[in-house]
Amino acid sequence: MGTLLAIDTAAPRLQLALLSDTGRLETLVEDMPTGQAERLFPALAELMVRAGVTYGDLTRIAVTTGPGSFTGLRIGLSAARGLGLALAIPVLGIPSLLALSLVAQCDAIAVLLDARRNEAYFQTFSGPGIPIGQPALLPIDEARARVPRGAETHTSPYVDIGALARFAATAQPERYPPEATYIRDADAKPQEKFRVARVSA
Repeated sequence: MGTLLAIDTAAPRLQLALLSDTGRLETLVEDMPTGQAERLFPALAELMVRAGVTYGDLTRIAVTTGPGSFTGLRIGLSAARGLGLALAIPVLGIPSLLALSLVAQCDAIAVLLDARRNEAYFQTFSGPGIPIGQPALLPIDEARARVPRGAETHTSPYVDIGALARFAATAQPERYPPEATYIRDADAKPQEKFRVARVSA
């Protein structure tokens, strides 16, 4: 029996799902602004006991890649990559905006997430999981203006972990590398005072 593990730590919530090839789905969802790194593997162990599976049953792993919390993304991606390497199974990185579109009920979809600084992460879809163009970081008023007329708009950062698992079960791994999706450049800047002065020739 093959089982897919889905992980989402991009938002302030720990979400895990186990989806068997028979269609049985078990999920664990805990609101958790911090502490995901310490909680992830104990929570996964609890979920595995409930589902009656072991690590040896896992045949595929899916993880959200953002945009989202920088720390949260690192936690989820590190766990997924580590397990994938140890178990020699494929790991799929599913962009969070795409994952959020999976619960839509129509063919015109806009995902608009608050990115702070009066900006929004924005992407449109022609159906659940079918993106139109690339995600963008826009002034929030411009993002709202770009929502197609009549489109189903999603503004919550919380992925449906069951929908993510079902999508990843049939997705092609080569199309979804497990790499973080940073639409905004990192805020970190080099610390000038620690640079070694260049010696003149």
